[in-house]
Amino acid sequence: MSKNIRTAAVDHLFEAILSLKDSEECYTFFEDICTVNELLSLSQRFEVARMLRSHKTYLEIAEKTGASTATISRVNRSLNYGNDGYDMVFSRMKDGKPE
Repeated sequence: MSKNIRTAAVDHLFEAILSLKDSEECYTFFEDICTVNELLSLSQRFEVARMLRSHKTYLEIAEKTGASTATISRVNRSLNYGNDGYDMVFSRMKDGKPE
């Protein structure tokens, strides 16, 4: 069953995120809104996605990121069957490549 995340509260959160101007503002905001572990988990999943798109093996990814194979598999499923959010962001990053 898919949960509907499109709520007014999520809209307000995204509006707040979109108002951030640079990395320093991101650090300030995300350190307030997330626990350290939540932020590290999000960044780990993003790193896993980046490495999967760069054709790294599960073993290489696990060794470098400390992610479990379950996490790597979950991210891989999102990359292959999700909403293409990761790829959208990768295409907009500085060099246009995930790595």
